[in-house]
Amino acid sequence: MRDEYDRVRFLETLGETCLKTQWQVLAVCLMPNHFHLVVETPQANLVAGMKWFLGTYTSRFNRRHRQFGHLFSGRYKALIVDGDSPGYLRTVCDYVHLNPSRARLLAKDEPLARYRWSSYPHYLRPARQRPPWLKVERLLGEYGVRRDDAAGRRRFVGQLEQRRAAETGADWQKLRRGWLHGTPEFRERLLARGHGQAGESHLASYRYETDAAHAERLVRDELQRRGWKETELQRRPKGDTEKVRIASRLRRETTMTLKWIAARLNMGTWTHVSNRLSQRKRSSSVNTKD
Repeated sequence: MRDEYDRVRFLETLGETCLKTQWQVLAVCLMPNHFHLVVETPQANLVAGMKWFLGTYTSRFNRRHRQFGHLFSGRYKALIVDGDSPGYLRTVCDYVHLNPSRARLLAKDEPLARYRWSSYPHYLRPARQRPPWLKVERLLGEYGVRRDDAAGRRRFVGQLEQRRAAETGADWQKLRRGWLHGTPEFRERLLARGHGQAGESHLASYRYETDAAHAERLVRDELQRRGWKETELQRRPKGDTEKVRIASRLRRETTMTLKWIAARLNMGTWTHVSNRLSQRKRSSSVNTKD
């Protein structure tokens, strides 16, 4: 990310990803050449969501800077966190929020909130001033903050600044080297689900609902709202206005590809779907201006 616009665009794309995937962001920090993200995935769709998120942002970055190729080198590292046992989630979020200080992007006497490109300053604002994708309740609860008010936020600031003053380079070794941060019992449960395999491959086993299943549920919901049977998708023309509306919702709320949407809604080719969605977006923009 080269400038402020790139960073703003990154956070906007993260917000779009959360809308599509129902992710809940607990902490995020943009660094000069990488980023850290703590996210809960109620649908366990991390892989699909990250593919859309990183791919979409890369395309936008490349268009703006007139370049080609990958923006993020290598596969992201995913750390599974025990969110039910006290302390583990707090440690991971602290690691993310303290990154600017650890990287010396702030002077020793500068407050941590001075670093703009982190979720930490948003924690210190009233709820109405925060981005909708940021969920603060879990971390504040880990800090013993029961009320999201000015007094509670001051308590949060004081405790994190104490952690900042006391941290050493050895504090975060387990986070950097491991694939899991949690109790031994939590680890055993995950290993049992993964049939004895270890590492990031476990992520594929934690699917309460796949992204495709979520998309199918949205399609069924749209059909039911219209009183349609499945055969109505085959009977109606590929450019039918109502089908375009369903396609628009699928693009907005899931990570499914245009090719998948075209086949599922019987709308012809993916390029046709893309053109119709672009027309709908332009029409909506014109109506808004009017």
